[in-house]
Amino acid sequence: DPKNSTFMGCCSKIICQGCAYANTLRQREESLEPACAFCRHPLPKTQKESEMNKMKRVEVNDPFALQYVGVKHKVEGDHEKAFKYWAKAAELGDAIAHHYLSVSYREGKGVEKDEK
Repeated sequence: DPKNSTFMGCCSKIICQGCAYANTLRQREESLEPACAFCRHPLPKTQKESEMNKMKRVEVNDPFALQYVGVKHKVEGDHEKAFKYWAKAAELGDAIAHHYLSVSYREGKGVEKDEK
């Protein structure tokens, strides 16, 4: 559930809010710098830095990052751009992107509607 999870732009993993909280507590208790629970990459200090990390993952064709950016474009109303990102992610094997593509075809958003 996107409302209860966080996308880690450094490694393209999703972590639930509870696990993120537990990781934060552990880091505080051990006086550690804030870092990703998966790859231990330092957390970005700004939203701009976070977006740059995500785009780096997109540039290396990370399927999940591509799918994530597609969702972002859909939310912003750019269905054609969303479709483009989902198509690339699906080509790389992302199952969720395949689902989003099927919904796009069914609804005719970002692509011609499939009437079959």
